[in-house]
Amino acid sequence: MTILVTGGKGTTAKPLAEVLKKNNIPFLVASRSSSGQGQVRFDWCDESTYELPFQAATDPITAIYMVAPKVPDVFERMKAFIDFARGKGVKRFVLLSATPVPMGGPMYGKVHEYLTQIGVEYGVVRPTWFMDNLIMDVFNKEIIDKGQISSGAKNGKLPWVSAEDIAAVAYRLLTDEKPHNTDYTVRGPELLTYDQVAEIISKEIGKPVKHNSISDEELYQRFTEMGTSEEEGQILVMLEGQIAQGSEEQMDENVLKVTGRPPKRFATFAAENRHNWL
Repeated sequence: MTILVTGGKGTTAKPLAEVLKKNNIPFLVASRSSSGQGQVRFDWCDESTYELPFQAATDPITAIYMVAPKVPDVFERMKAFIDFARGKGVKRFVLLSATPVPMGGPMYGKVHEYLTQIGVEYGVVRPTWFMDNLIMDVFNKEIIDKGQISSGAKNGKLPWVSAEDIAAVAYRLLTDEKPHNTDYTVRGPELLTYDQVAEIISKEIGKPVKHNSISDEELYQRFTEMGTSEEEGQILVMLEGQIAQGSEEQMDENVLKVTGRPPKRFATFAAENRHNWL
């Protein structure tokens, strides 16, 4: 068996690859710019690359971890590869979605729904906001340069979750002998506002960090700078507004239920990543 991990440059693919390697599970990491052993070129929007992972795999690919591309026609692109992979004998698909996206909803929601309809083994991982966003791209630079974290979430609370915990859940869905054939929301162990997160980071690095509440227009501009599509950017702005109204103020024990261990606390994440903010 071989597991194909798409989104090779993404936040969850790296920790997933690490846990697969640790457990001696054969895998390939797919991305548009592959380089190195165990990696293969793949582009959701280029069907000529669909065959490449199957050519590169030493053993048959039996399961695929799917990270959606940042394109407007995400369902059509992902459906095309899912159908291709089924024709190659792939039995199991695990989709990275998000807490606010229900089955049949926008973006990944239609892919989620499709997986339930076609008779494959599947799992859907639906994490809340990533802790890891704060050590990447615009957010990380803003913390270092300006000592602030900008958002449209106001005083809304979030059960922030680490990419390691998301990957740990995905690993079980990919490798457990019995398919889960369901979706799991993936949340951290505590509810924190952006103000509280900024305070934790500030204490960890010994420098002032504050939460900067911004307008929808400013927030949309930030998301476009991060490479999101127009549709995704608009949806993310809407979701942050919903966070301000309490949409993410929920807890669950799915990380513990699926992996057997509790999720990481934000203070632990901050201690592990303080060097990224200095």
